[in-house]
Amino acid sequence: MQEFIESLDLGAKGLWFPVTVCALFALTVIIIPKKNISWREIYITFGVVAFSTWFSDSILARGFDLFDLGDAKKSGLGDILSYTFIPSSLAILYLNYLTQNNKWKLTTIFTLISLIITFGMVYFGYMKWKEWNWFISIIVFLFAFGFALPTHIKFIRNK
Repeated sequence: MQEFIESLDLGAKGLWFPVTVCALFALTVIIIPKKNISWREIYITFGVVAFSTWFSDSILARGFDLFDLGDAKKSGLGDILSYTFIPSSLAILYLNYLTQNNKWKLTTIFTLISLIITFGMVYFGYMKWKEWNWFISIIVFLFAFGFALPTHIKFIRNK
């Protein structure tokens, strides 16, 4: 049991930040009115986005060693929350408000929110950039919100 607790990396610098962000966004997803997304779409989106972020982590953070979250040698609680719940919650919130008329406005807003979260994780010491930088983050976020998520929801809805 002690080994399991140690593997959670609970002493990581800045861990409180991803935990707080995760709690706020996950709670928001649960309590907001569902405007443009069903519970089925939430379920599918959560799984697809969580898988995508873990897969990306295994390539970018572990494979190419571009950045670290918490202790680079452990996949702790902050990693679990940062890769599973934060991106999935943001994706669900984005899709909940997405319409044909506000796609680029929402893409800009959610890219900025994602950047603020990223900068917060760096500022509070939880994320350490190696070969990664904010410009790469902007490109990834614009791709995710501007192309990948709208394509994902169209695919789910068979449109």
